[in-house]
Amino acid sequence: PAGFTVTSTRTSPIGAGAVAKILASCLGPDASNFHAVIAVRAPVATKDTDGVVIAVNSARQYVQCETKGHKGTSMSVPPTFINDRLWGTGHLIEFFDSFSEPARGEQTLSLGAGHYTPDVAKITISYGDNPTQYPALMADGAFIHTAAITGPEDNSPSPTPYVHAYNAAGQEIYNQQTEPTAQQ
Repeated sequence: PAGFTVTSTRTSPIGAGAVAKILASCLGPDASNFHAVIAVRAPVATKDTDGVVIAVNSARQYVQCETKGHKGTSMSVPPTFINDRLWGTGHLIEFFDSFSEPARGEQTLSLGAGHYTPDVAKITISYGDNPTQYPALMADGAFIHTAAITGPEDNSPSPTPYVHAYNAAGQEIYNQQTEPTAQQ
């Protein structure tokens, strides 16, 4: 879509106490088996979502728990698990539960998460046909991307986020726009 602008990709951390409550709300009795690797508030809030916690257990099973407010609860019940579906040539990256929802004013929240192999040193996100790439947050094999988007002016759907992965030498090794998103 034409006429959209990424107005912010700025996040803020979710405190440890709230993270523990979010994981308990999302995972129930299994929460003690997981530790958070990324826990952030998005740059803009929707009716239901303003943050996300990505956690992992000892079996390297990742879970995404979306959250709203500072109550320490998650509406992700059952939780969204991100497991062993690595895509692209060489199975380098997996992303799941990427969504866009209306936020306050004319803004839309774009949020998504996934995990990656050790071959990936940097992940960026581009939106729609705009080649500008914004850094994703990465930690312990997991990543999230989030952005506040204004527009598009014609009220068409928000631009699709595309994941790009780079190796340590700075070479792009995965581009969601050109590689399949199904396991090969």
